[in-house]
This record gives sequence, structure tokens and C-alpha cells, in this order.
Amino acid sequence: MKAYQLTAVNQGRVADVTAPAAGAGEVVIALKAAALNHRDVWIKLGQYAGLKWPCIPGSDGAGVVESVGEGVDAKWVGREVMIYPGLGWGANEAAQSAEFSILGLPRDGTFAEKIAVPLTQIAERPAHLSWEEAAALPLAGLTAYRALFSRAKLERGERVLVNGIGGGVALFALQFAVAAGAEVWVTSSADEKIARARGFGAQGGFRYTEAGWGARAAKETGGFQVIVDGAGGDGCEQLLDAAAPGGRIVFYGATRGNPSALAMRKLFWRQISVLGSTMGSPADWAGMVAMVARHGVKPVVSDVFPLARAEEALALMERGEQLGKIVLRT
Repeated sequence: MKAYQLTAVNQGRVADVTAPAAGAGEVVIALKAAALNHRDVWIKLGQYAGLKWPCIPGSDGAGVVESVGEGVDAKWVGREVMIYPGLGWGANEAAQSAEFSILGLPRDGTFAEKIAVPLTQIAERPAHLSWEEAAALPLAGLTAYRALFSRAKLERGERVLVNGIGGGVALFALQFAVAAGAEVWVTSSADEKIARARGFGAQGGFRYTEAGWGARAAKETGGFQVIVDGAGGDGCEQLLDAAAPGGRIVFYGATRGNPSALAMRKLFWRQISVLGSTMGSPADWAGMVAMVARHGVKPVVSDVFPLARAEEALALMERGEQLGKIVLRT
């Protein structure tokens, strides 16, 4: 089969590789589409833990079950499914186990024509989603769902700020919070992205490149009960200013690194909770899939490339020019 394979740091190619076979408890999926995440770029650049070469990246995918292994009912053959990318979460809903891993490293991922995964990792494709949309949903959608509902405990009517609109997780956070009945605002460095976010239900937005935007946002809106952020960095100070007293700030990433300083008095005096969140448990996955089906949420797909142009897709993600998910047709 064809697969996009990384052979060393910043060295990748589409190559012929051995097609997978279904082991006990597994299914082989003929993939229709796969989606990119920042994780794939970091692996390519050698900036991720546990690197190994060669490897097939990709955590998100959707396709048709082609064959099943021992112990799996043959009725699954022909089913249209999408893949839950978290492996080995464990029994603790509060946090993942030490054995937790994500599809695409160390286990070969979805940038391929076929993949073998445990039966426990699949869910039927929601009927309203195209193949590209179904492939775009899993990792980013799951991350946003857990951040909002399992960690921040978002309630209907609360005011939410999604920081850095444009990437997959941020867009899902906007869509899910709107579906849950929240009042949602966004930030971006570009007015165009804020304008497009209004089309997905945002009330408005703020330019995070402008000095003092956090305090101004709080004054204009009354402050935010929930703030969702995947950037970190020195912008965290503005998030504290934007939060309402008793607000919850949930971080799912740190693309801008650690803040150089943080005014701790703002945290304790204003009773602000800081929460961390990573991916999601099988229960989160089931809840997210049900919510998408119930509310008809459709992932925002920015660009679609054939598998043969995976290098171009990764370069686009590295530049950060997309609004939504980048997808490979496999």
C-alpha cells in the first residue's frame, strides 16, 4: 500500500509499505481520508518525545472496515467508521495512564491507504459528515470536548473566550460551546478570522496582538467564565485580565511555550482556576461523538490534499495559514 513515511528528522516521502493485517481484537480499515494535527509537524521536525524512524504519522482517519481479526464479529466488515486516536487511557477518568499513547507515534498512523487498530478504537461515521469531515473530527474535536465539558464544566448561558481562533481545536471549542448554549467570543491576530468566526456563532472577537486586549475584553463583555487556550506563553497575562472573578482557564497546549512571568495575585484574589487538559478518555469520545450527531456539528475543513502531496499539507500547517482542518484524501 501507499503511505507517507518519515525516515529521519524533516525527511518524509510517499512510499510502498507492507499493508497491515488485523491481529486479535483488531480491524483493518481502508482509509478514505486522514487529517493533520500540529503533532504531525512536531514529529516531522524532531520536536516530539519518543521519536522512531521510520514511522507513519497521522492520528485522525475515517474509512471502511475491510477485514477483522480473531474475536471480532464479521458484521463490522463494510461499516463506515472513524478512529478514536487515544490508546491505553486507563480506568481513571481524571487523567490518562502512564501507558497512554496517541496513534501516529509509536504505533503507525493514518497517513496511509490502510491501518489496523483495535476494535475498541472505532465509532461509526455520523451520517451527516463527509469522509473529509469525519477524518477531521477525532483528535481536535475530542481535545476541545474534554477541555470544555470534562475539565471546565461549561454550563449553558456562560460566557466563553476561545483564544487563537483558526486551528482545529479552537474551532471545535467555538462550535461545541455555541451548541451547548454558551455566549462565545474569540481572539485572533487577524480581523478576517474573527469575521469568519462570527459565521460559526461567535459574538465577536479581539486582536490578541493589541496591548491590553484582555482588560478591554473584560470591560466590554463583563469577563469570561471559561477561557480555552492552546498557546500559553506571555499571552497568559492577558487571559487572567479577561477572566471573570471565579473563572476557569483551561489549557490544552503550549505552542508559544511557558510564560516568562505570571501575576499570581490575579489568580488567588480573583478566585481563578487554571486547568490542564489532554486529548480525552473513551467516555469523552463517546460524549463528543453523540454531541456531534445530536447537534449536527460539521468540522471546518480548510484544505484537502491527495496523499501524494502530504509534504505540501504539512508545510501549510507549519505556516499556520489555515482556518480549520487540513485533510489528506487517502
